[in-house]
Amino acid sequence: MSGLELDTVVPARVRVMLVEDSLVVRQLLIHIVGRDPRLEVVAAVASGEEALATIAQARPDVVSMDIRLPGIDGLETTRRIMADRPTPIVVIADSIEDSSLRISMNALRAGALSVVEKPVATTHAGYDAVAAEICTQLRIMAAVPVIRRRPIGSEWAGRVAAPIPVSAALRVPESASVLAVAASTGGPPALARVIGGLPADYPLPVLVVQHMGAAFMEGFAAWLNGVVGLTVSVAREGERAEAGHAYVAPGDRHLELGAGGHLRITDAPPVGGQRPAATALFRSVAKHAGARGIGVLLTGMGEDGAAGLLEMRRAGASTVAEDESTAVVFGMPAAAIRLSAAGTVLPLDRISAHLARLAEGVP
Repeated sequence: MSGLELDTVVPARVRVMLVEDSLVVRQLLIHIVGRDPRLEVVAAVASGEEALATIAQARPDVVSMDIRLPGIDGLETTRRIMADRPTPIVVIADSIEDSSLRISMNALRAGALSVVEKPVATTHAGYDAVAAEICTQLRIMAAVPVIRRRPIGSEWAGRVAAPIPVSAALRVPESASVLAVAASTGGPPALARVIGGLPADYPLPVLVVQHMGAAFMEGFAAWLNGVVGLTVSVAREGERAEAGHAYVAPGDRHLELGAGGHLRITDAPPVGGQRPAATALFRSVAKHAGARGIGVLLTGMGEDGAAGLLEMRRAGASTVAEDESTAVVFGMPAAAIRLSAAGTVLPLDRISAHLARLAEGVP
């Protein structure tokens, strides 16, 4: 074999298992995945039972999971896969059905990594964008390491977090006025845990950026509202941020804090390829809240939020990054830590208590 031939070895393709009960959609997904030379369909099944029976032999690198399945639904199938044979899972959901969205969000809480819109006919105006996003998510999530998950609600039971020192440079504001939280991959369950751990009478408004397809943001906010004590809604232009409420950035729009505690929703260009962007939110909090702001950066791929969190810290705000021990993907928190943007680094199960103390002006 010549040197040229040795240099042109084709890398292994990502092995994909498709779980979809509709024959039409299953064939469409086979077509979509088959067009990407970096992906390979190793199994395409119509039920959760088939998925569980096939996964050991198929050995997929990633699973595309329908939620509405006959028999064992997608949520329970996700739970069983994550308990018995942890594999990255991308949920394929109908974005317009509220019940489907709730199940999809619970699947993320059970260990699935992301949710993308279900494709429709190739003649549909948005088909190419949806198809491209499905392939991108499958490729990216296949590389995310996943761990065995116990049933929802028990994944943190009995865990004792090692103490992590607070930076001596951290300056706690005398009277905090706003909390800004951002996440990406792995974010929904992390946000549910952090915001859900705050008291219902938490004295600050909470502004939230979660990277997710625009079609899912209303459903995500509604799901979060049902699992935490605070009132959660999609943020609206010009509304005043109130204590005890959480405001989620709408799809494909930046959420920013404006003058006088009013919210701004903008279609300014993406920041670092993201809209909504954590950095856009954090920068606005640094500008309008200064030392009275609190910023939290949770699990996520990439570096969004790190530069904005640094601006917050330079303005005197309290800043927190999730520790590597609990982050599904450590990219965004790690970037903040490298920049010295995080005054405090904590595992997920210790962040809520820390935020409650900060809201009261206690270090």
